Amino acid sequence: MAITRLGLNDPEQTPKPVGFITAVLLMSLAAAVGSLVMFTWLAEEMIEGATARFDMTVRMGVHAFASPAMTSLMRVITDLGSAGLAVIAVIATGLFLAKGWKRAAGWLLISLAGATVLSISLKYGFHRPRPVPFFGVAPHSYSFPSGHSLFSFCFYGVLAGLITARVRSLWLRVVVWASAALLVMAIGISRIYLGVHYPSDVVAGYLAALMWVSSLVVADRVHKTRKGLEVSTVADEEES
Repeated sequence: MAITRLGLNDPEQTPKPVGFITAVLLMSLAAAVGSLVMFTWLAEEMIEGATARFDMTVRMGVHAFASPAMTSLMRVITDLGSAGLAVIAVIATGLFLAKGWKRAAGWLLISLAGATVLSISLKYGFHRPRPVPFFGVAPHSYSFPSGHSLFSFCFYGVLAGLITARVRSLWLRVVVWASAALLVMAIGISRIYLGVHYPSDVVAGYLAALMWVSSLVVADRVHKTRKGLEVSTVADEEES
C-alpha cells in the first residue's frame, strides 16, 4: 500500500510480460557480445601501439582546459569513482535492505564484486604502465583498463537501473539515467584530465563494465524464465 501511495513499483514482486523479458534478454546478450568484441579489438590495438596517437591527442586536448578551479573539481569528481563510490554503495545497500529490496541490494553487491575481479585480473593481465600524471602522483597499479571507469559504470549504471525500475514517473526516470550517464562520463574524463590514465584505458573500462553488467542481466533473465517455466509446469501438473 505504501509503495502505491509513493508512486513506486515493486520489481521484487511484480511479474514482467514475456515480450519485455525477451527483448531485454536479446538486447543484453547483444550488448555483452558487442562489448566483448570491442574490448578485444581495443586491447589488441593498445598492445600493438596503435592507440598511441589517439591517446596523446585526447590527453593534450583535455589538458588544455586545465586551471586550478578545474583541477579541484576534477579531484572531487574522480573521488566519486573510488572512496565516494564506496560510501554511496554502503548507503544505497542499507536503504534497499531497509525497504526489503533484497534483490536490489544483491545486484549492487554482485556488480561491484564482479567489477573488482575484472579490474584486478585485467590490469595484471595487460600490465600497461601508467602515463606520467599531470597532477599528483600516479596510483601504484597498472593502467589498462581504468578501474574508476569500470567501477563507476557498473555501480551508477546498476543503481540507476534499480531506481528507475521502482518509479513510475517518466521524467524522473530520464533525470536519473541522464544524471548517472553524466557522472560516469565525468569520472572517466577526470582520470584523463588528471593524467593518471590514457583515454583508451577509460574506454576499455566502460567496455569491460558493459560486458559484465549485460552478462548479469542475461543471467538474471534466464533465471527468471526458468523459474517461470518451473512454476507453470507445477501448476499444469496440479490441474491434471
